[in-house]
Amino acid sequence: LGEALLSVLGISMASLRTAGGIILLLIGIEMVFARTSGASSTTELEDEETQERQDVSVFPMALPLIAGPGSMGAVMLMMAHASDIYQQATVVVCILAIMILTLVCLFAATPITRLLGVTGMHVIMRVMGVLLCALAVQFIFDGIIESGLLAPVHQE
Repeated sequence: LGEALLSVLGISMASLRTAGGIILLLIGIEMVFARTSGASSTTELEDEETQERQDVSVFPMALPLIAGPGSMGAVMLMMAHASDIYQQATVVVCILAIMILTLVCLFAATPITRLLGVTGMHVIMRVMGVLLCALAVQFIFDGIIESGLLAPVHQE
């Protein structure tokens, strides 16, 4: 359904790849410099609503990174890049594995925080941020090349 929706909206895969790369790059930069914005944290209004709600089934603190624009964009780009059913199945299996690992980490958050400490968590966050920036830049490069604005560079 994704390709049909993009087609109806007039969005090319190249522009989606570039936009997704830019969103991931911004999140990666936040991680490297240990800053937060609405892309990877909650807003004041979301925090206030959390305090007032009785239903905590959708707790907003973890959602911006687990199911936010960056992760959704990355999944869309990976699925768009998958050329056959086996590659698509691989993406789905990887998503499930990451979801399980995320659940384990959420359950073990307190012991992990104690073990790593604040400095250890910041170091890991910055290293992951650099890797995310590299992935994001690759998405941007691929989107620009796919758009036809630049010719691909062939390495020998």
